Amino acid sequence: MQQPAVPTPKDIAPSQRLASIDVYRGLVMLLLVFLDAPNGWTGAVKEGYPDAPVVQALARQFEHVDWAGLVLWDMIQPSFMFVVGASAAYSYASRQRRGHSFRRMLGHAIYRSLLLILIGVFLRSEGDDATDWTLEDVVTQIGLGYVFLFLLWNRGWKVQLGVALGILVGYWLLFALWPLPAADFNLAAVSGHAYYDGFWAHWNKNAHPAHYFDTWFLNLFPRPEPWVANGGGYNTLNFIPSLATMIFGLLAGELLRSERPGQRKLAILLVTGMAALLFGLACHAVGVCPVVKKIWTPSFALVAGGLSLLTLGLLYAIVDLGGWRRWAFPAVVVGMNSIAAYALIHLIAHWTLENYLRHFGPGMFTVFGPAWEPLLQNLAVGAFIWLICFWMYRRQVFLRL
Repeated sequence: MQQPAVPTPKDIAPSQRLASIDVYRGLVMLLLVFLDAPNGWTGAVKEGYPDAPVVQALARQFEHVDWAGLVLWDMIQPSFMFVVGASAAYSYASRQRRGHSFRRMLGHAIYRSLLLILIGVFLRSEGDDATDWTLEDVVTQIGLGYVFLFLLWNRGWKVQLGVALGILVGYWLLFALWPLPAADFNLAAVSGHAYYDGFWAHWNKNAHPAHYFDTWFLNLFPRPEPWVANGGGYNTLNFIPSLATMIFGLLAGELLRSERPGQRKLAILLVTGMAALLFGLACHAVGVCPVVKKIWTPSFALVAGGLSLLTLGLLYAIVDLGGWRRWAFPAVVVGMNSIAAYALIHLIAHWTLENYLRHFGPGMFTVFGPAWEPLLQNLAVGAFIWLICFWMYRRQVFLRL
């Protein structure tokens, strides 16, 4: 069976979206498709191998860190948002070539933004008795920042970079200058945690301005009970610093669209990626602010943006400059239908597992012992979702917003 071809280097023009962008998105989606649902599997693996440090370390790469720090799983959302920015550079350039006016493109950006926000709310509400009006889901966060991202498209790299850095400095000032809670503040009542004393206490869990904003804003929506706190520490205002992550992606997309030689583009991606990574780590090391994904601190935005630039640079070198594309086909399948794959993870993962167990029994998942049973279940569900995306890919059915 012949597979649809990924564009080869000679087919690529500056106006076309590069294969590496879809591969990057697809690799992120593969992790989600195969490892995110329906089970939390890392705990079983860690319990089954308490004296195996390598297994323990690998399992921790697929769990969000409790607060400060960074593992592979913490790069899922920033990578996805970074690729949204890179794709936007190609998407709106394509619309411009087709004669779309600025007003028409702005209308599309607003429409897409609203739709993404509502999709995120809908997926977060799955299994609840009422609409769960929370806005921390990755799709919702992209929607909240998308119109602002569009308004920066085609404005030049100096403006785009200046806005991104201004966002990060301004967001840092918001937290750094916000008064600390009183000494008798009840963190337990808001699922909070005092991770730090001193200056870093401005970034303690659920004791900062983004949390206080949500205690007002989220209670404007109808809900069975008043909203008190997010148990994980995530906030609506995370979309502001994560917008900087999308702008970094926009900058990368505009670079790759340019007429510069490929090797020059690669060098810029790698150098700027390393600079952002080191600067973000330095901000953490010298005490400017901690690297915390759950509240998207400016230092985290720099570290995640740097790693995303480096990853895209590596994929650009392999896929677009090197022409090594065949290995990436499984990623391209889900990368070209990322919204559909993300929705399927939330909507049919448990239903799929129930049918596996009903028709084939649990024995197929216990062949390696109880420690690996949840992981094997996730992999089986992921295979089914991937096959759905493959069916869509073969028929050129792509869910677009």
